[in-house]
Amino acid sequence: MATTTRSAKVTLPTDTQILIEREFDAPRQLVWKAYTTPELIKRWWAGGNGTVTEAEVDLRVGGRWRYVMVTGEDFEVAFHGEFREVAEPDRLVNTEVYEGAPDGLGVITTTLTESGGRTMLSQLCEYGDPKVRDAVIESGMEGGMQASMDELEKVAVSLR
Repeated sequence: MATTTRSAKVTLPTDTQILIEREFDAPRQLVWKAYTTPELIKRWWAGGNGTVTEAEVDLRVGGRWRYVMVTGEDFEVAFHGEFREVAEPDRLVNTEVYEGAPDGLGVITTTLTESGGRTMLSQLCEYGDPKVRDAVIESGMEGGMQASMDELEKVAVSLR
């Protein structure tokens, strides 16, 4: 398996956007399944930094989602949102709110493209205010995201 550990590329296209791009050594359908199935989300979302205690997904336009993890220090981290677009296995658009800072609504557009059995994930995270985008960056999100993406790849590959 040619995994691509900690290889997500993070750029800032505008003062209200974060763009995350990462290639996975798995077909698009398997990455989609790992990304959207509650039992599988519980295996990767914490990125080895805790235990996912809740992964609710109502995968339809207008459906809601919520993920909760407890860190090794017994700190609870929770996010929730609503699906705005679901186009399996190519595109998913959803809102995202970190429950520790509920005023920071983001809109996340995830696109999956496959080439040669590998999948490129592109996530455009858009915020209504540059201060919210900057707070997300300063929160240390990149380290947690890198670990989660590594685990997501492992789960997707395990589905072969």
